[in-house]
Amino acid sequence: MIKTAWIFPGQGSQSIGMGTDFLDLPQARHRLNHADDLLGWSVLEVCQNIEDMVSRTLYTQPCLYVVESILVDLMVSRGHYPDLVAGHSLGEYTALYAGGVFSFESGLQLVKRRAELMDRASDGMMAALIGCDRHQLEQYLTNTPDVVLANDNNDGQVVISGTPNGVKTVLTGVKSKRAIPLNVSGAFHSPLMADAAEEFAEVLDAVTFEDSKVPVLSNTEPTPANDATLLKNRLRQQMTGSVRWREISLRLPEEGIGRVVELGPGKVLTGLIKRTAPSLILENIGTLADMPM
Repeated sequence: MIKTAWIFPGQGSQSIGMGTDFLDLPQARHRLNHADDLLGWSVLEVCQNIEDMVSRTLYTQPCLYVVESILVDLMVSRGHYPDLVAGHSLGEYTALYAGGVFSFESGLQLVKRRAELMDRASDGMMAALIGCDRHQLEQYLTNTPDVVLANDNNDGQVVISGTPNGVKTVLTGVKSKRAIPLNVSGAFHSPLMADAAEEFAEVLDAVTFEDSKVPVLSNTEPTPANDATLLKNRLRQQMTGSVRWREISLRLPEEGIGRVVELGPGKVLTGLIKRTAPSLILENIGTLADMPM
């Protein structure tokens, strides 16, 4: 039988209106109401706001976690299970939930605090480079202080993060087909997030982790792991560490995975994987209409 991985997108995949079709299911409505009680605001009201409230970090991350976790529960209720899980940045939290590492409530507690800390980060910037010269980029990153590779998505797409001057220096010097400054509040996945990561660690330490039911490929270390302590340590490094998605994509077929299902809005991750591991069967489940029976 073909082995299946479930993957979960992070910030940037959100869209206005996501999750609104869940209102047709009592199970999903109950989860949304519970999430609203825990957050102190309405997930669906944010997702339906025409002024795109859902794209503000403070709301994006909890909304994505709630929507993706509902999709997980619906898949499990219909008898579908993964053989391996992974998530991109924020999506790693849903991957851990899918693996049974922590409860929905504990995961939402972590995501809510993570979003608050990252939303208030004001130093630094991020930028995506499409079709850049990787060798040239590595040289610039080595020689330019306070800039790092934040997201290694695939051979054709990376994200850099650091001080505004440092990022602008790299963008000016490195040849690429496109360079896109990102509309984020700070230099995520870089050492500039160290203070936020230290504060977040106090919340993380208070949450009990269980061994995962299936292997997890973490952002900071894309090798399979089930051990609770190891998974928590890897998550502890995530806010300041790089998202090694290209390596995760390459690892999937090495682990015998033949099919990958992206659970969440959009098709960003399957699009990235298609270039890196073209032999994999790729599917997307973002709405109830996509859900298998």
